[in-house]
Amino acid sequence: MNGDEWITTQQAADLSGYHVNYLRKLIRAGAIKARKVSIVWLIERQSLLDYMALAAKSSDKRRGPKT
Repeated sequence: MNGDEWITTQQAADLSGYHVNYLRKLIRAGAIKARKVSIVWLIERQSLLDYMALAAKSSDKRRGPKT
């Protein structure tokens, strides 16, 4: 997988605080990079971290993780 770090949606949820369903929504919207391997979605870790940084800077706090 090109040496990039890919994590499952559950690992991404644990890392980000986002719900798994919200992560799937981000995948469908193309907001984060992901690929499906068999029945499992894998998210590119750096793509998620970039999205989280962008969300933190946004004035719309609904995009931030639930704490």
